[in-house]
Amino acid sequence: MFDINKNAPKSMVHLYVGTGKGKTTAAVGLAVRCRGNGGKVKFIQFLKGNESAELAPLKQLGIEILRTDDVKKFTFQMSEQEKEECSINCSECFKEAADALVNGDYNLIVLDEVIDAVNAHMLKKEELIKYIQERNPNTEVVMTGRNPAQEIIDLSDYYTFMEAKKHPYDKGIFARKGIEY
Repeated sequence: MFDINKNAPKSMVHLYVGTGKGKTTAAVGLAVRCRGNGGKVKFIQFLKGNESAELAPLKQLGIEILRTDDVKKFTFQMSEQEKEECSINCSECFKEAADALVNGDYNLIVLDEVIDAVNAHMLKKEELIKYIQERNPNTEVVMTGRNPAQEIIDLSDYYTFMEAKKHPYDKGIFARKGIEY
């Protein structure tokens, strides 16, 4: 990609997980950094459909965004019918992600909340692993979510666990516009 260290692999796998805030924020930061260096970036969000303020600036930077737009609830709030529709939406989104991983058109692909989509049985872990392993050697990947399987941890080159030690939600303060979304 852009690394002047000739001994480094061309691309690596980043895993940002945990109970704390900041997984998507870290992925956005890396996407901006890559794009700022002239890289082509695709930012794919699973299980997210509500509007979030980072999307407009990412688009302005020329970062391509794909989302499961129909998702408006957390999975634990969904009816069985909504879960089925969400699963179809996630599968369609992943098909495009899989194509992007192998075709080499992108320097960086962010798979935001893909771990949670796997854990909710909306995507197959084996399929995710297969496409990460078969990705184009010039394509860096970021995956975010909670509770990754050991096989996914083993696949990663970067493994960052964000742990909530203190959060305003604990005091009844809900997400604030411009900070959490």
